[in-house]
Amino acid sequence: MPAHDHLPTDHSGLDPQPAPTTIKDPAQGISESEPMIPAQAARLEALSKEARELEAFNPKLTKAEASRRIKALEAKLRLQDGPPHTL
Repeated sequence: MPAHDHLPTDHSGLDPQPAPTTIKDPAQGISESEPMIPAQAARLEALSKEARELEAFNPKLTKAEASRRIKALEAKLRLQDGPPHTL
């Protein structure tokens, strides 16, 4: 018996397709009534200061609302980091 008989017969050289990945929204599945955790509070407070939107921080926010505000402030700051728009 030749030594190569135990090798797979697929000679395409391609790996099988990886399973698709799903990106999960951080606010998805979070109860609207759970209070935000200390890490969220710290992140939101820092972002609100950096974005000069101090009213965005409120220590009584829920996890879901804090997550939404964090995402919005991060998006705003990313836009501010880009080059100025010209006509």
